[in-house]
Amino acid sequence: MHRGKGMKFVGDSRVSAERKPNIPKDYSEYPGKTEAFWPDFLLKEWLVGAVFLIGFLCLTIAHPSPLERIADPTDTGYIPLPDWYFLFLYQLLKYTYTSGPYNILGTVVIPGLAFGGLMLAPFIDRGPERRPSKRPFATGFMLLAFAAIFYLTWQAVDMHDWAAAEQQGKITKAVEVDKEAEGYKVYANQSCIGCHGENLEGKSGIGPALVGTGHTPEEVKEIATKGYKKMPANAFDGSDEDLDKLADFVSEMAKK
Repeated sequence: MHRGKGMKFVGDSRVSAERKPNIPKDYSEYPGKTEAFWPDFLLKEWLVGAVFLIGFLCLTIAHPSPLERIADPTDTGYIPLPDWYFLFLYQLLKYTYTSGPYNILGTVVIPGLAFGGLMLAPFIDRGPERRPSKRPFATGFMLLAFAAIFYLTWQAVDMHDWAAAEQQGKITKAVEVDKEAEGYKVYANQSCIGCHGENLEGKSGIGPALVGTGHTPEEVKEIATKGYKKMPANAFDGSDEDLDKLADFVSEMAKK
């Protein structure tokens, strides 16, 4: 702009001599493109959050959390399962190249690269475009991560034995056991406790509970001598008298 065309200069600079207030443009000048952060944007965020919170609370009321029995550190047959949002990492550690001697890859290296990429994303993709088609690298990495997480989560759910998991965590009714009874002393001196527990509650993956089975003394004797399913034959190595005491005691507990 030439001199004398409506602009006043300070010296030889291009700074206007007339100071104008530093007021941002009104949002009405950009219809449909932007909005005020307060209160318009925050109000929408709060409304969406409230809807999800109410929905989550309704789910907790309709479907109580699936509690399991008290943890038993001596139960080596228990198979734990993480929450759904960690299932993809749980599945990743099942593969040969991320387990055993390569466990460091599945626990540190691969997750570290993935989360490190998220931290570097603002520095790698600095373009002004917002359309996914105009951001091939960011879109490609996002789709790759989504596909990997979805596949690993699906595999973890598909490979898990849900029926066995339900049994191993099943809450059983507490039954008072007379540990001074002769039959219990025979039970304790044999190898029964190692598989069926101190209170006949059973151990997941090893031996079932003996409480509430309904077995008769004759059935208990047959199982103790001939075996049953995972239980080998001739597991009982005591006398016939001890076998009778054991059978009577276990069958009595089986009625509870």
